[in-house]
Amino acid sequence: MKVIVDRNVLISGLFFSGPSYQSLDAWRHRAVQLVVSPAILEEYLEVSERLSEQFPEVDPRPLMDLILAMSTLINAPELSSQVCTDPDDDKFLACAVASNPQLVISGDKALLKTSGYRGITVLKPRLFVETQR
Repeated sequence: MKVIVDRNVLISGLFFSGPSYQSLDAWRHRAVQLVVSPAILEEYLEVSERLSEQFPEVDPRPLMDLILAMSTLINAPELSSQVCTDPDDDKFLACAVASNPQLVISGDKALLKTSGYRGITVLKPRLFVETQR
């Protein structure tokens, strides 16, 4: 199964051991395939760099290296019009449209409200983990 993970799930999975971590763990154990676009990768890198400056004891590089090595990178054209109330979140939907994974894992309220757009399901990490059992 192909999935797209928003930045909040990535960061939460890096710092904490809850559903976001378990969602990333499913990918690390190859139960799911992570799909990213250049825009998503750029955001992951920017956020992880900011956090590593703020929390020097946490090194996001191993996770970023793993993402670069084990994810599927696709070119995702921007959506023709804004879908999400937060335009920064449209990149996750654009990636889902371009790669057809049909699943975005997110805890972001604005992104969750877009579930159903063009057949794409947006699930909270906890619900995703429960469906994987």
